Amino acid sequence: MAVEVKELLEAGVHFGHLTRKWDPNMAPYVYMERNGIHIINLYKTAVKIEEASEALSKIANSGRKILFVATKKQAKDIVSEKAGAINMPYITERWPGGMLTNFVTIRKAVKKMASIDRMKKDGTFQTLSKKERLQVDRLRAKLEKNLGSIADMTRLPGALFVVDIKREHIAIKEAQKLNIPIFAMVDTNSDPRQVDYVIPANDDASKSIDKVLSYVTTAISNGLADRKAEKDGFEDSEDAEEIVTKTKSKATSIKVAADEEE
Repeated sequence: MAVEVKELLEAGVHFGHLTRKWDPNMAPYVYMERNGIHIINLYKTAVKIEEASEALSKIANSGRKILFVATKKQAKDIVSEKAGAINMPYITERWPGGMLTNFVTIRKAVKKMASIDRMKKDGTFQTLSKKERLQVDRLRAKLEKNLGSIADMTRLPGALFVVDIKREHIAIKEAQKLNIPIFAMVDTNSDPRQVDYVIPANDDASKSIDKVLSYVTTAISNGLADRKAEKDGFEDSEDAEEIVTKTKSKATSIKVAADEEE
């Protein structure tokens, strides 16, 4: 999937932070300085988006989930929309501490949500007092807000995609501890050494975030489509084998019957 530098430019992906706020480790990705602001080299960004997209597509193709993390205002809606569209989990509210390192506890909270839903379906909820119902409803709403988007994530993700690694430093540390690959949009004020797949980009403007996420979610979607096609193809070949086997056994039984008649 070719990334158009012109599109990145139009989306303002090249605008970095003020030069005094920069992290020297981002030097390889800085093109120049203009009016006290660092300008990111978009040709390098394009190459990095392609590298990350290829790797993310493979992870999706393997059947593992990619967890998107972005709690800043400019990114929340974009991430929930784009990750949700490809059925990937995401965290856009506060990062729940131990989300990865204490995953068992997080799963318990998600199961609690499911058990409340069951109570509502089977009528148990109605047997509670008004006060208890109110408490359960509040708990359900809180769990939904914080964990609703990861309800289908039954095991640790195959990768993390982060917007603004400075803000999401706790998520980064947890992923590093568990050797989960980290993909991220990294601005000029951050240390790219913390990330496995760096996408040097403006992580403050919604247009820039939208553009980069469009590329990576399209790649993930392609990986999922390939997985489905492979699965369907495998099932078709199994069906074909079954037909051949049935035809052979039918032919054998006809031959046996003919021999017996003789």
